[in-house]
Amino acid sequence: MTPRQRRARSRRLAVVAAAVAASAALASGPGFAAGAGVVRVGDPPAPTPTVPAPAASEPAPAAAEPAVPAPATTAAAEASPTPTPAESPTQTPTGTPGTPTETPGASTAQTPSPSASPAKAAAPAFGAYLDYGARGVARIAELSAWLGGSDLRVGHTYLPGDRWHNIEGPAGFLDVWANWRREKDDRMLVLNVPMMERNEEGVSDSEVRRLLRQGADGEFDHHFTALAERLVALKAPDTVIVLGWEMNGITYTHRCGPDPEAWKKYWNRIVTAMRAVPGQEFRFDFTPTRGKDAVPWTECYPGDDTVDIIGMDSYDQPTGLSFDEQVSEPYGLQAHVDFAKSHGKPISYPEWGLFRNGDNTEYMRRMIAWMDEHRPLYNTLTDYCPHGVWQCGQNPRSSEVYRSLLSGRTDEPVTEPTTPAPTTDPSTDPTTPPSTEPTTPPATDPPATDPTGEPPVNCTPMDLGDWVEYWLGGKLCIRLDWWSRNG
Repeated sequence: MTPRQRRARSRRLAVVAAAVAASAALASGPGFAAGAGVVRVGDPPAPTPTVPAPAASEPAPAAAEPAVPAPATTAAAEASPTPTPAESPTQTPTGTPGTPTETPGASTAQTPSPSASPAKAAAPAFGAYLDYGARGVARIAELSAWLGGSDLRVGHTYLPGDRWHNIEGPAGFLDVWANWRREKDDRMLVLNVPMMERNEEGVSDSEVRRLLRQGADGEFDHHFTALAERLVALKAPDTVIVLGWEMNGITYTHRCGPDPEAWKKYWNRIVTAMRAVPGQEFRFDFTPTRGKDAVPWTECYPGDDTVDIIGMDSYDQPTGLSFDEQVSEPYGLQAHVDFAKSHGKPISYPEWGLFRNGDNTEYMRRMIAWMDEHRPLYNTLTDYCPHGVWQCGQNPRSSEVYRSLLSGRTDEPVTEPTTPAPTTDPSTDPTTPPSTEPTTPPATDPPATDPTGEPPVNCTPMDLGDWVEYWLGGKLCIRLDWWSRNG
């Protein structure tokens, strides 16, 4: 073997050793166990820890943050020796959401100062999903500063869905959110709660059907009683519970399609169990994804007695679907408003944001106007790439629209409403035929490649196994020709 060949082999071994060292450092960091399924872009559930990190491990909010916040450094970025993007292009990460692919201040160069926008009157309760843990709480104040002091009254997070003991509310996970909620009387804590463990593990329809029937028979009631008791003990008894979200799709183990009747009975048992806990004041939010998806969401509605809010997760998809079509499609935005009105329930938008149509200012402007017109109880933008604006530099034009329309808001909306296209209410006409548009893919099913559609150049993904890739937030991509430029 020549000296040059020996040097090349040594460098390759160094790359592998660095990757292994990164995985070891990450494993000793946040304290979350590995083995969880990769969370796909488009859906913001929390990661699936089996031993959640203590709140103290998250960075505390910095005092007197500037209007444009400094980027939050992730544990992976601190521990990993992975080359910088300029040296080693990588695929879009598909790991823990809330760790932005762009820094929080990335889009500020293209956006106006809040003082440049006309003063806004106050808006209904709104916020954004910014991260699942204490880092998400810290970023609420930073996003408010970026919006010129807008009052973000809604904090939004997700319980892990890997194991039952995490669905019960892992120690050290909910505390920081409950503390934030208690700081002001008008704040709202929104908590997405899975109905099943192994919630993103691709469980078969037959197994889901069996589990739903077990739930309908009361076998899982005690887990939700434990969660309710924990929230009451943390003095967050009025938490909004988004239970079994996007049940009309195919992604989650808590999906409705395999047995709608069992699903509805199971929902009712969960709500009954949680309401039985002394001191509770929970509100339960029934939130499908927009459109028909795998099953019409009206077939999953469990009844007015156990539903307090009727929500909808609505991203800008599929490709080419205009906002007017999102309004008028069967089981779309107008059908949602009509259905809620017919049942005497307020509406909400726990998840919304950009997606398959890219940096779409028309969607951003129209969606904000839609919410100003129809006055949801609350809305929370999903703020990470490709959906977001503050933590995602991919959408500078939509970021400018969002910032200009929401800067300085504190209570009531002033944006001019749009007139929705007429549509048929599926609640009154169950025979409504499916849309002639292509079937809307679930909001949690993104492209497998970078949103630009371009693969990394001269870059080879390394197969490090699910455990390492979970902590790295995706595959590690190495440029194997870097050594040749250095002799």
